[in-house]
Amino acid sequence: MSITGQWIRWSTASTNRKIFSATAIIVLLTLGTKFVSMGKDFVVAAYFGTGDALDAFFMAFLLPAFIINVVGGSFNAALIPTYIQVREKEGLIAAKRLFSSAMVLSIGLLAIATLVIVFAAPYYLPLVASGFSSEKMELTRRLLYVFSPIIVLCGVKTMWGAVLNAGEQFSLVAISPVITPVVNIFSLAFCNKSWGIMVLTVGTVCGMALESILLAFALKRQGIFLFPRWHGIDGKLRQVMGQYLPMISGSFLMSSTVIVDQAMAAMLGPGSVSALNYGNKLIAFPIGLAITGLGTAVVPYFSKMVACKDWIGIRNTLRRYLVLIFSTTIPLTIGLFFCSEYLVRIVYQRGLFTAEDTRLVSHIQSLYAIQIPFCIAGILVVRLISSMLANYILMIANIISVILNVVLNYLFMKKIGVAGIALSTSCVYIVACLFLYLSWWRLSGETE
Repeated sequence: MSITGQWIRWSTASTNRKIFSATAIIVLLTLGTKFVSMGKDFVVAAYFGTGDALDAFFMAFLLPAFIINVVGGSFNAALIPTYIQVREKEGLIAAKRLFSSAMVLSIGLLAIATLVIVFAAPYYLPLVASGFSSEKMELTRRLLYVFSPIIVLCGVKTMWGAVLNAGEQFSLVAISPVITPVVNIFSLAFCNKSWGIMVLTVGTVCGMALESILLAFALKRQGIFLFPRWHGIDGKLRQVMGQYLPMISGSFLMSSTVIVDQAMAAMLGPGSVSALNYGNKLIAFPIGLAITGLGTAVVPYFSKMVACKDWIGIRNTLRRYLVLIFSTTIPLTIGLFFCSEYLVRIVYQRGLFTAEDTRLVSHIQSLYAIQIPFCIAGILVVRLISSMLANYILMIANIISVILNVVLNYLFMKKIGVAGIALSTSCVYIVACLFLYLSWWRLSGETE
């Protein structure tokens, strides 16, 4: 038997092996994407350093990203477990009808959110970016208007990708994000430098549009209509909507912590927003791999086990992967904590990114690193709770996280400045992880 045949036979022998195989494929493809994205960050750091232009860019991107996570991401978390259950019990045609109706609702919400973001910008931007000068505020507003199309684009792309993953078609979804950083690198290299930060903004929008087109072709090959149709509200769609309300409430609260962090950083002076974002980029690398890989791979299998009421299998899978997560991420966290300044100097210190920037960003990065084991473990438990259609637990966890985040931000910022926001984030993830695990343990006991 060939090596490929042996791998297929081994990887399909059990649910745990299927999850491991899917995770390995996603992680390898995502790893390539992350390296390209890191190359883009090298170029951006050299071009813009931690100055006002990049502060404006990150702040302008913040609100569209917030809406995408809250509306698009929450809809996926509410839809996919029900979609898989319908597909397993009633067939693919019934699942496609559910997806089509859910898409109509999602696109409508995203379009309304886009209009609100655009027309309300003059009112909320002065509150969110209170420390910005008038010129910097005006630049942020212009960049926000250019970014606005990605709300619908990325929201739809996220749903398409989730359905492809639900069909265990992981590869294309994992590799497609490479397009945007590649477009950005070429944009910065070949476009007129007088455009400044607008080059990066337009490149981001174009890259995300190309990603959407790629997933659209893949979805069409599966026989799913790209232009959704409304099939009315039935019991299955009501179940999705019932899960969506607590999910969007919780996601709104949790995602708002990012806005709170950025807004509080904006009060600390020029470059603070950029420094906070740079400090999180290398930390987001392993977390992003885990969320994209393991977090994506477990959803179809958890949903199937929940549908079959295989609680012993669920406990076994959760225990094994929690041990794997902590045994691999704790050494990584220690290494990132103590080697932070060296890494930042190697990765970013060139062009307009100075030695002083390196010291500030490395301090932020070392404190962000503490969250890694707890954030990844928490994501695994979140996926399980969502598969059990108990999203009200996630909403409670997010309420706790938001309150704790604001309080700790205020306390730690008074002591260590912008780096205190990073320390606050790590503390919040530790508390959230413990709360989610204990909540799942109690829920699983009640379910049996």
